[in-house]
Amino acid sequence: MNLILWRHAEAEEGEDDLARALTRRGRRQAEMAAGWLGRHAPEDMQVLVSPAVRTRQTADMLGRDYTVVPDIAPGASPDLVLAAAGWPLNAQTVLIVGHQPTLGQVASILLAGNTLNWTLKKGGIWWLGRRQRDEDFQVVLRAVVNPEFL
Repeated sequence: MNLILWRHAEAEEGEDDLARALTRRGRRQAEMAAGWLGRHAPEDMQVLVSPAVRTRQTADMLGRDYTVVPDIAPGASPDLVLAAAGWPLNAQTVLIVGHQPTLGQVASILLAGNTLNWTLKKGGIWWLGRRQRDEDFQVVLRAVVNPEFL
């Protein structure tokens, strides 16, 4: 299984957290990251998106169908995100468009075995894979991409 974590791009400040939209810079960040994903991610990738406006606007830049999943809204637990993705049994590549600190915690659980407050930059992508070596399952960090390097 491949699990891609994509943090929403830069968003406006605001009191209604779910209604915050991308800034002009955030739209550029999302567009660059979506271009990279479009070149590297499989066509049949499943895309799951938080209900927040900024995550939906980020995912829109990819130009693919997606499913809005309330369980990956701001403040979601890493366990809910992993369950929504079907980790580790889903045979598909799954892209989660979500939030901090949850995405960083998901990455730390899979890579370090503990819930740590790792940071994914706004608009950043972490691509994780699960593979089997002999009888051992391993999680591999396949890519980390931040918009300023695209």
